[in-house]
Amino acid sequence: MNTTIQKEYPYLYETHLHTLEASACAGSTGAEVAKACKAYGYTGIFVTDHHWGGNTAIDRALPWEEWVASFGRGYEHAKAEGDRIGLDVFFGYEAGFTGTEFLIYGLDLAWMKAHPQLPEVTVEEQYRLVHEAGGLVIHAHPYREADYIPEIRLYPEWVDGVEGINATHSNSRSMGHANGHFDARAIAYAREHKLPVTAGSDTHSIKLLGGGVAFRRRLESAADYVQAVLTGEDYVLTNGELWYDRFGNVI
Repeated sequence: MNTTIQKEYPYLYETHLHTLEASACAGSTGAEVAKACKAYGYTGIFVTDHHWGGNTAIDRALPWEEWVASFGRGYEHAKAEGDRIGLDVFFGYEAGFTGTEFLIYGLDLAWMKAHPQLPEVTVEEQYRLVHEAGGLVIHAHPYREADYIPEIRLYPEWVDGVEGINATHSNSRSMGHANGHFDARAIAYAREHKLPVTAGSDTHSIKLLGGGVAFRRRLESAADYVQAVLTGEDYVLTNGELWYDRFGNVI
């Protein structure tokens, strides 16, 4: 890792993270992942568990408010541990549409409870709802190829940015979805449509890859992150091994 860049951008955030409580594919609890991220050197994390249309661990037969309460436990456990150890923990979620996934930031559990239509919305309706509430929609790993993704579908008009760096694709220690070409295509797509590029690790356990977005300053909230991305604030990206500028160029 480039120590000069780390000194200039010392505040590193994991923007794509799943917990055992709410994501069926995760292997560690919110508290366990929070501890691991603090030990690694992250300033903060966004808990982005799989929502209704993705690989959720929460019974879809539950009434909506109960479903949301159960869905939020991974975040709440991570937040409680983060408060104890000095790690900033922010809420987010990963929405799924038959394998096409979006990272949502800047909202909260109360907002989710107030929108029981979320399981039924289209990609376009999702964008409008999230924007009305001041949130951010990022297309997660848009060019990933996997059994659970029947086809690559792109929605440049209904997203605010693209996850161009996903550490599970390009970090040499990744044990799944390892194909750097997925990231290269995502970065090219973002450039073509002049969309902001973000980075995350797609963390599912305490075996961290170290990806994320790093800033010169400490973020105050999830809403602060939303504005930083939308306004083109100075930040850098990493897959845990290489550093990139906010346009996806290696630096």
